[in-house]
Amino acid sequence: MSKTAELQIIAEKIRHHALKGIFNAKSGHPGGSLSIAELISALYFDEMNVENPEDPNRDRFVLSKGHTAPALYAALGLRGFFDIKELENLRAIDSNLQGHPDMNKVRGVDMSTGSLGQGISAAVGMALFGKAEKKDYRVYTILGDGELQEGQVWEAALAASHYKLDNLVVIVDNNNLQIDGEIASVINIYPIADKFKAFGFNTVEIDGHNIDEISESFKTAKTTKGMPTCIIAKTAKGKGVSFMENQAGWHGQAPNAELYEKAQKEITDKLLSLGGQI
Repeated sequence: MSKTAELQIIAEKIRHHALKGIFNAKSGHPGGSLSIAELISALYFDEMNVENPEDPNRDRFVLSKGHTAPALYAALGLRGFFDIKELENLRAIDSNLQGHPDMNKVRGVDMSTGSLGQGISAAVGMALFGKAEKKDYRVYTILGDGELQEGQVWEAALAASHYKLDNLVVIVDNNNLQIDGEIASVINIYPIADKFKAFGFNTVEIDGHNIDEISESFKTAKTTKGMPTCIIAKTAKGKGVSFMENQAGWHGQAPNAELYEKAQKEITDKLLSLGGQI
C-alpha cells in the first residue's frame, strides 16, 4: 500500500474517532474537525518528528483553531500517546480531553489553545526560540480562515517575516465557513494568499484533502529559506459526511443518534473502500 493510501486511511480514522467523541459529548465542533483530517494525518504520521512528545528536539504543532481539538486528539490517540478510548469521554467533567487542547493534561499537546488568533503567536515564539538556540525542529500551526479576522494573527505574521522564521509553517484551513456563515459575508479576508505574500511569506495554495499536494507543500516549505511559509489549504467544512459538507450549521453542534449512524456509515464505507478498517 502506498504512503498516500495509508495517510488517507488514517484521515478517515481521525474522522471516525473525532465524530464519536463529539457524539458522546453531545457537543463539539464537527465541521472544522472533519475538514482538517488529511492535514492532521499528514502532519502526525509522515511530516513531523514526534516519536517522543517529550523530546526537546521534536517538531512542534499548535492547533490555533483549538475548537477542532477532536481531530488532534484522534491523531494523538492513534499515535499511542494515550488510549484512543479516552476520546469517548470528550468534554466529560473528569476528562483530560476537553473542548480545547490543554498542554498540561494531554500528552502530545504542545500548546493550550482556544482564543482564536493566539495560537499563531505561540507558534512564532516557538520558532523564534528554535532559531535563537540553533535547533533543528520545525513548528507547524493550523488556523481557521475565519480566525484570520483576528488582528493578532497579522501581528504574529509581521514578526514571523521580520525574524525570517523559515522553520515556521502556517496552514490555513480555508473551508470558507465560520459559525455565522460564509467568510466573505462576515468579514472578507480574501485574497488570503496575496495578504500573506504582502506580509513576507512564501505562499502555497493546495487542495487540503489531497495527500500528495499536502506532502509536496511541506517539502516546498522545507526548501524555502529566509522566510516563513503559509499553506492555504482549500477544504470542505464537514468533509467526509455528505449532509455536513459545506454547511455552516455543523460548525458547532453534535449529530443526533440517527444522523450519527448515517455519518459513521459513510466514513466506514470510505475507509473500507480504501482497504482500511476501524
